[in-house]
Formats: sequence, C-alpha cells, structure tokens
Amino acid sequence: MLGLLIEDVTLIKQRQISAAVHFRGGATTTLSLPRPLTAQQLRVTHEDVRQQIDALLDQYTDAQAAHRLNERGLRTGAGEAFDSASIHWVRFSHKIKSLRQRLLDAGWLTGKQIASELGVTRATLGRWRLTGRIKARICNDRGEWLYRLPGELAASGANITTSAEDKPTARGAV
Repeated sequence: MLGLLIEDVTLIKQRQISAAVHFRGGATTTLSLPRPLTAQQLRVTHEDVRQQIDALLDQYTDAQAAHRLNERGLRTGAGEAFDSASIHWVRFSHKIKSLRQRLLDAGWLTGKQIASELGVTRATLGRWRLTGRIKARICNDRGEWLYRLPGELAASGANITTSAEDKPTARGAV
C-alpha cells in the first residue's frame, strides 16, 4: 500500500536524522528526528547521582558510598543496585577522585611513607594506630590505611619519640 504512495525516502544521518519522503504525486515532506542514544548513553548514571557519589567520596570508600546510595534507594544508569565495582566505574568514566586520592592530596601518607619518615616499622604503626597514638584511616575497600603526622610534628618536621618496645631489635628480634 505504501509503495503506491511513496516514490522514495532519503535518510541523512548527521547530528539529527533527516528523512525526506518523496510521494508519487510530487509532494515532498522532510522529517527531522533526534539521533537515538547509544547503549552507553542509555545506561549512564544520572548527573545528580554522580554529584552525590562525588560528595560521598570525601568521607567514604567505594563500598561504603555504594551502601549509602542503596539506602537512599538510588540506582545505577542500568537500574541496578550500587556496589563497589559500579562506584569504581562511575569514578573512572567521569574522572572522580577516590577517597584514597583525596586523602593523599590532603597530605595523608601511606604506611610505607610514614614508617620511613618516623623511622619505625609498619607493625609499630599498627600498634600506634590501635592505641590512638597516631591518626589513621581506612582509605579503600582493600583495607589500606593512610596516616597523618601529629600536627606539631608535621609543622616542625621533628621525629616522634620512640620507646624501646617500638624497636624490634630492643625486644630481641634480629
């Protein structure tokens, strides 16, 4: 039936899709349609959710941020519940810094860096962390800790005083 009415159709795919329909009687109609979204564009996490992820990552790891978003009833662009992998993907694809990177940018140090700075072992750092002698916090979902020099030490560049029990050789270890 349409073959009797339409002579030809010309499609032009640019920023929009233009369809020029030529009817047998000589009339022409042009339609402009928006290009359909790609699969990736259909599944992208909504902008306001990305902003919430960015704000949550000031304080939380990927898994903790996912838990908070799920508590709020928010979903990924694909309609699924958030997990640490989906938060990681949103961070990667939109160049959002992780909690670890934010803490490092703010002057926090890795265990290796601060142990070297203070001249102690990482085991000593663990004991100091547990007793509250040094400020530390988990920075990712793998259990990695970052440390902050006590304020007066960071300002003066002085070394923390260590006791005999903080040195492994003092306890008989070789």
